[in-house]
Amino acid sequence: MLGLGQGISTASASDPVSSTTPPPLTQKQSVKKKIEGGQQENKESSSRAGSDADASTTSKKTDTIDDLLGGLSSDLEKIGVCTTTKGHCASCNKSIVGKMITALGQVWHPEHFVCVACKTELSTTGFFEREGQPYCDKDYHQLFSPRCAYCKGPIVQNILTALDQTWHPDHFFCTHCGGLFGPDGFLEKDGKPYCSKDFYLLFAPKCSGCGESVRENYLTAANGTWHPECFVCADCLKPFTDGCFMELNGRPLCSHHFHSRQGTLCGGCGEPITGRCISALDRKFHPEHFVCAFCLRQLSQGIFKEQKGKPYCSACFNKLFV
Repeated sequence: MLGLGQGISTASASDPVSSTTPPPLTQKQSVKKKIEGGQQENKESSSRAGSDADASTTSKKTDTIDDLLGGLSSDLEKIGVCTTTKGHCASCNKSIVGKMITALGQVWHPEHFVCVACKTELSTTGFFEREGQPYCDKDYHQLFSPRCAYCKGPIVQNILTALDQTWHPDHFFCTHCGGLFGPDGFLEKDGKPYCSKDFYLLFAPKCSGCGESVRENYLTAANGTWHPECFVCADCLKPFTDGCFMELNGRPLCSHHFHSRQGTLCGGCGEPITGRCISALDRKFHPEHFVCAFCLRQLSQGIFKEQKGKPYCSACFNKLFV
């Protein structure tokens, strides 16, 4: 036991390396702990920084390229490169350093010169202007172009104006047959256009003589409408040269055929009876034409004798047949 204790003591007193070894070991462990602690702290800091970065990224999702350009401009100026401002964008009011568009009397970032309606970029497509605002082709026509009365769509190019409305030229056609209008133009009924053929077929009065549509000159008579050349006697088909006609059952007749149908033609002369008449032998006669068939004397008293459908006075009848 004593020898072992002396050996430990000797080593401690006489060996300089052994006496200095424990401190470095202790210091190294201490340093290691610090490093480990530092790593742990760095990990925690990195974790917090990561979450902050995610939140920052989320909050900056709406940042535009202008922020990048602004930062680039600042960096260039720090290293001595001068950037010249070309004006302020009419949309975002920020300085324009790179590409720009001049339109509507103002300057714009290319990505900020967009259609007011759909926000489509207009830097390469052209635009329409309305009250100082830019529009793409589609939205401009959709919002402001006149509308076709037939299809209700916007009219972009050729326009036709008729019936107080606007039309695509190929949409202005006959309401009935769908044909486009030729040199004869169109006729209107209840605000709708018709070709002349269909208009007269559908709406014009029909001639009471031939049944065809009456377009221009016409006559109104006998409760009907007539072409002048169709207004003739229904029996003999002769025109009324004297302008006088008789009507029977809605049909125009000359005087002769009217009285013929009425049975008022004189049995003696064959002419119409318009005044006094005598009815005899199932016929009518002018009084002066009702005469004895043999002596031709007027049977003024209305006394006669009949033989084979002919009237005779008493004297002639007795002489001839008794």
